[in-house]
Amino acid sequence: MSSLSALANVLIALAVVVLVVGRQMKARRIDTGGRFWLVPLVLAVVALRDPALIDRGHRAAALAVLAGSLVTVLAMGCVWGWTVRLWQEADGTVWAKGTGATLAAWAGMIVLRIGWYALGGALHVRQGTDVLLLSLAGLLLVRGAVLKLRVAQRFDRVAL
Repeated sequence: MSSLSALANVLIALAVVVLVVGRQMKARRIDTGGRFWLVPLVLAVVALRDPALIDRGHRAAALAVLAGSLVTVLAMGCVWGWTVRLWQEADGTVWAKGTGATLAAWAGMIVLRIGWYALGGALHVRQGTDVLLLSLAGLLLVRGAVLKLRVAQRFDRVAL
């Protein structure tokens, strides 16, 4: 991957994180017709287009680090989805807002992500920004699914 492409991936990831965290900390109406999977799908496609997603020189270690980091990020997506406060207004609309625990979940996810990069580095695994984008896609997908489940259970409706 060229350094320009790597920089573009980092900028995409940072923009998505800033946008998503900023939106989550403001009260917002849950759109029952939305497609929570669209942004994660785009991010995953961008990440998976790179044939160097797995370091061929250290295939087993690279697969282990990738799998472990994805499982961790998916778990953090669940945590994040459960930290969001949900409520229903008198008109029947469902609203969501991130809490202090939401920020803590994001901070924890970033620390864990850095830990996986450090482990990969210790194992001499080349890790590109495509892994970051794929992780972010998984995080957003799971968080959206958890919110969808919570809204459906709590308010007897399909959301997101």
